[in-house]
Amino acid sequence: MFPGASSAVESPWADAGQAMVRLLAADPVKASGPVYLRGGIEIRIARGWHTYWRYPGDAGVPPRFDWSGSDNLAAIEVRFPAPERMVEAGGPKIIGYLDSVVFPLRIRPADPARPVKLRLKLDFAVCEKLCVPAEVRLEIEVPAGGGAPLSAIEAAEARVPKPMKLGESKGLGVLSVRLERGKEPRALVEVAVPAGTGFDLFAEGPTEDWALPLPEKIEAKGGRARFTVPIDGAPPGMKPGSFPAKLKFTLVAGSEAIEVEAPLD
Repeated sequence: MFPGASSAVESPWADAGQAMVRLLAADPVKASGPVYLRGGIEIRIARGWHTYWRYPGDAGVPPRFDWSGSDNLAAIEVRFPAPERMVEAGGPKIIGYLDSVVFPLRIRPADPARPVKLRLKLDFAVCEKLCVPAEVRLEIEVPAGGGAPLSAIEAAEARVPKPMKLGESKGLGVLSVRLERGKEPRALVEVAVPAGTGFDLFAEGPTEDWALPLPEKIEAKGGRARFTVPIDGAPPGMKPGSFPAKLKFTLVAGSEAIEVEAPLD
């Protein structure tokens, strides 16, 4: 079901039951400033199973990445491609990935002249009717000059939502966010989307302790749409009647995706 080949810039596949996982290394980021090498975490999932985004939705387990055993690593960023909305058995609405996903990595070496030894402990979950926790340990040596170009990483990077400002629109945009207070407070969100393209919106609180319900579409017409987001799922111990200072929205339409932080006032 899963390929088993590896090379100098690909770790061997690790078997996680209903998924296989490996690390990838690619050519470096071509930009001014600090040197960043590129890599990826590739997860291939058994047919009919899924895994989760950084915010899983009504239920689920987000992936956790532990790089503490790595050598010559100053910093590493795990980037998340645009996810999709799904409904699990029993009705929970969740956010994640079917079939496969590559999480692109931006790797900053402590010493750019030396290779980086990445050692990863990855905790995640794969689900069908039931969820199965999984843990894998992987390692790869990323050459000082990076690896070769890898289309899988380039394709995944193209799916990472691009940051935009509230009110900005280039065919895709989060135009406004308005807080409605009361017994059932909610945020009303207006977005711009390309006509004739399927789209979806995801919302996150200012910290991962928030467990916001998934946005619900209430109107769509002429390249505009409105969503409602109940302001619920506050962290334990938060003062009643308090609201988050801001929310993060991820808007996905076809092959495009953007990310917008919006204050609530």
